[in-house]
Amino acid sequence: MQDITIDHREKAYALLKEDADKILRLIEVQIENLTMPQCPLYEEVLDTQMFGFSREIDFAIRLNLISETAGKELIGNLEKQLNRLHEAAQK
Repeated sequence: MQDITIDHREKAYALLKEDADKILRLIEVQIENLTMPQCPLYEEVLDTQMFGFSREIDFAIRLNLISETAGKELIGNLEKQLNRLHEAAQK
């Protein structure tokens, strides 16, 4: 039974990491091809994606699939990568 629980936790973390990577790729494409970071559309997409991702994290934490620390780490890492991407687009 414990192996199943560990497997579910590993899968949940991997899926959340995948979603974070998808958000990063979406924002990369938007910056490169569609809009500049100052554009309201860019801000709207970023806010919507980050809100949805934070809800996913909260849900996984409440189900005890990931720890609060792991959830904060996933969000923090994504925010750092998005900030780097934003700064690069500003140059």
